[in-house]
Amino acid sequence: MKPAALLTLALILATGFTGTAAVAAGDAEAGARLFSKTCGGCHSVGENARGGFGPQLNGIIDRQAGTTADYQYSDAMKNSGVVWTRDKLAAYIEAPKKVVSGTRMIFWGISDPQKIDNLLAYLETFQGQ
Repeated sequence: MKPAALLTLALILATGFTGTAAVAAGDAEAGARLFSKTCGGCHSVGENARGGFGPQLNGIIDRQAGTTADYQYSDAMKNSGVVWTRDKLAAYIEAPKKVVSGTRMIFWGISDPQKIDNLLAYLETFQGQ
């Protein structure tokens, strides 16, 4: 096979794989709207984020649960041993009390996987803050 044909094939395959991953990762804009309506009353993100009724969520992915300095967590959360991976957060957003029994978070959960992916895509935009 000629080098140009190999390069073309490689690009087609790479585009196909990354295109699929991008769809599975969620829509950050849709996640921002959902966060504002569903989460923003208790949680904040962004440059001026701080703990309030709930902890701020900047850098939440791969953070140990119950560890931000500006929020008083329940003993259940502090002692959960949970690290907020994307999968663990998805499970928590779906059913908080199933992931951390005894959490004080008053939230019934979101059952739509696409909405959860969108929320997580939005939260991922605040990883460096």
